[in-house]
Amino acid sequence: PSVDNQIANKEKAEKEASLDKGTLVQMDVAVPMAEKPLLADTDLNHNKQALEKDADNLKIQENAAHQANLQQLCRICGVSFKTDRYKRSYPVHGPVDCETQGLLRKKEKRATSWPDLIAKIFKIDVRGDIDTIHPTRFCHNCWSIIHRKFSNAPCEVYFPRNSTMEWKSHSSNCTVCYTARRGVKRKNQPSNLQLGKRLKIIAERARKTKGVKKQVQVNNKNLMKKIANCKKIHLSTKLLAVDYPADFVKSISCQVCEHILADPVETTCSHLFCRTCILKCIKVMGSYCPICRYPCFPTDLVSPVKSFLNILNSLAVRCPVKECDEEVLLGKYCHHLSSHKEVKRKEIYMHVNKGGRPRQHLLSLTRRAQKHRLRELKLQVKAFAEKEEGGDIKAVCLTLFLLALRARNEHRQADELEAIMQGKGSGLHPAVCLAIRVNTFLSCSQYHKMYRTVKAITGRQIFQPLHALRTAEKALLPGYHPFEWKPPLKNVSTNTEVGIIDGLSGLPHSVDDYPVDTIAKRFRYDAALVSALMDMEEDILEGMKAQELDDYLNGPFTVVVKESCDGMGDVSEKHGSGPVVPEKAVRFSFTLMNITIAHGNENVRIFEEVKPNSELCCKPLCLMLADESDHETLTAILSPLIAERETMKSSILLLEMGGILRTFKFIFRGTGYDEKLVREVEGLEASGSTYICTLCDATRLEASQNLVLHSITRSHAENLERYEVWRSNPYNESVDELRDRVKGVSAKPFIETVPSIDALHCDIGNAAEFYKIFQFEIGEVYNNPDISKEERKRWQSTLDKHLRKKMNLKPIMRMNGNFARKLMTKETVEAVCELIKCEERHDALRELMDLYLKMKPVWRSSCPGKECPELLCQYSFNSQRFAELLSTKFKYRYEGKITNYFHKTLAHVPEIIERDGSIGAWASEGNESGNKLFRRFRKMNARQSKCYE
Repeated sequence: PSVDNQIANKEKAEKEASLDKGTLVQMDVAVPMAEKPLLADTDLNHNKQALEKDADNLKIQENAAHQANLQQLCRICGVSFKTDRYKRSYPVHGPVDCETQGLLRKKEKRATSWPDLIAKIFKIDVRGDIDTIHPTRFCHNCWSIIHRKFSNAPCEVYFPRNSTMEWKSHSSNCTVCYTARRGVKRKNQPSNLQLGKRLKIIAERARKTKGVKKQVQVNNKNLMKKIANCKKIHLSTKLLAVDYPADFVKSISCQVCEHILADPVETTCSHLFCRTCILKCIKVMGSYCPICRYPCFPTDLVSPVKSFLNILNSLAVRCPVKECDEEVLLGKYCHHLSSHKEVKRKEIYMHVNKGGRPRQHLLSLTRRAQKHRLRELKLQVKAFAEKEEGGDIKAVCLTLFLLALRARNEHRQADELEAIMQGKGSGLHPAVCLAIRVNTFLSCSQYHKMYRTVKAITGRQIFQPLHALRTAEKALLPGYHPFEWKPPLKNVSTNTEVGIIDGLSGLPHSVDDYPVDTIAKRFRYDAALVSALMDMEEDILEGMKAQELDDYLNGPFTVVVKESCDGMGDVSEKHGSGPVVPEKAVRFSFTLMNITIAHGNENVRIFEEVKPNSELCCKPLCLMLADESDHETLTAILSPLIAERETMKSSILLLEMGGILRTFKFIFRGTGYDEKLVREVEGLEASGSTYICTLCDATRLEASQNLVLHSITRSHAENLERYEVWRSNPYNESVDELRDRVKGVSAKPFIETVPSIDALHCDIGNAAEFYKIFQFEIGEVYNNPDISKEERKRWQSTLDKHLRKKMNLKPIMRMNGNFARKLMTKETVEAVCELIKCEERHDALRELMDLYLKMKPVWRSSCPGKECPELLCQYSFNSQRFAELLSTKFKYRYEGKITNYFHKTLAHVPEIIERDGSIGAWASEGNESGNKLFRRFRKMNARQSKCYE
């Protein structure tokens, strides 16, 4: 009462103050104009600004007060934390507390944050909340409701009837601020005294109606059992093979029929029922739980947690069939029961006997006898199919079989049959089996063993036989899709069904011929291109849609093809008795780099290979067991390919794609060759020649004196002309004069390549040179250029040991890509500097590596203009500084000489990128990755048979 008096006195004082203020205002208004002092304009403006400022401050204070009031309210139900008896609150945004997390883990639920749980329980999305409108915490009562949803708490737990709050932004008639100011409780919040009275009344009523309630429950149980009527289909708990405790039996039995749970479901109030029983009860008695009367709808029913189902299915039950005392697991009971049905069905036919020997069951007859017995039925089905289903007898028979299975509750077999009817089949698709065989590197014999084993164990044909895989393979290999060339290709067959062919086919043999001891397999070039294009059919059509072109445009499409060829080292097998062939191999492949279509006056690019150096887009064209240095064998096998390529340049491909006949033109770019093979196929001298470069005519001396300023001058046509001069010597010159005239061309070029740099081999070559620089710096060659072979070996050994210790780089016989990537780092330079005493040499070596690492991304990236534009702009400056360092600080190594790849890196990179847009995208890395696959398959397919493929 004293507090109430104080509040009343305070309100009275406020009222009087406001009245006084009003009187003063009225008095001010009543003063005549003559008696009021005149105000200057500046004073009026000043007063106006002061009033506006006061209004803004007042508004800010009101908003701050409103936000403070919000923090005292529950986000979900709107109850004030001051009136909450638990005095506990929880953050709306954040992870759940430990207690709730433990509960969710028990229930095998995956929600870990409050927003997920609040959205699931209260259907409120709090992720879009604003702090100035919505409270950021919720009360313990709402927390209890969330626990109630997930725990097995008794159903009498208080559940609030009030709806969730709707929050609005602050206004003049804001209910939040008004309630906080007046301290008034919400209407639907009863006082503690009223709540106590209500609880007493409820307890009194419960005591009075206790006896009546028991009787009603008994009557309800009997009624529910009658509604379920499942005595014949569900198993009684008396059939349990083990005498389990009563409480455990109750937990695994249905709350309606009291049988063992069959297809169990859980309600929102955590009671368990058989699915059919609860659905029947809901249909007859209403949408609530039959046990606790909590609202329950068929859509609320969920499957119990897996751990409970595992326990349920592992229970042992006795078979209820007479003369069968077998104990089976509950999970396998249906399968066991179906075996009884089969026996019973066979017994039905046993008594039918027209004399003579006993009548055999239909399934035990021969196929001829089955046809004879079912002749009448077959004619009836045939007549029905012709009349109703357009003669589809198979569909009628399968549907009859499906209905028979469903009627006997054999749903698993019915599902498999339905899948077969829909064309899916119960097993894997042959193309999927083929992918599994290839990706797991299984040979045909290994796959066949796996196929037979799985079929024998499961009784089902999950994997497809080898002949199905070979059929599926035909659609993926060249020679499957029909096509046409206009004009027809010269000296190439018009037959399009050409798959794998012998690489030596068409090669004439005579006594004087060079012996070709090799095995080669290849595709016809045009068939392989068509197959690659059809693989990309979806990409091409989607690219046309992305460019807002009509998908019925028929072209002409221009396809740019990257060609790669590389020799593989040792691919020998350590066992096997196949034919004697060279233990080296050569792989020729191609990649479709981009496709454009002529539209109007411009070419629109509709496809560009995203990963041009992946083995997935690098299509093999020819594989031969031969040495890449064997010029005669290489020309004999690759010449037919090159002839096909030359004739395709001047012809147009007609290919049906997306139901429309489209035209394609091809541009071939041979860029995926290392320097050794470029010199081989373009007829140049070997890499140790005076003529250092495959792109320009510079000699080694010229390149060392002028490290940067060179341009691309060589071409395939020019090499052919120079070969003719070399062959015929029209000016009767000496060997040295003639060699100087033809600039190192000494053989006939037979494959056209694009003058370029192979990024991968450039990286390897430069890394090998840096490896030598490291050795020379350790040996201080800059002071003492006269060194012996033994000293070099000692420095190399010191460097190898140190790199192994510091960088975990194991010594190798020959530089490879992985070693080159690890070697060319700043960390490696720091490790090498530990072995060098002179600080000045440390700085020179660090700067050299720093410049190299700035230049490297320009030729390694697939699109330097997008990936490293700054380094591309700085390339000329960096290359000049790099060249300056070589000619001054490292003069002992590069005076009068330079390596082939250093020359290309410094002199030709900007010009190639300006011409092609990239160097890395046109590299041979995809072909190298394909080489790895080839080696893997070689090891897999041991040459154990006489017939080697």
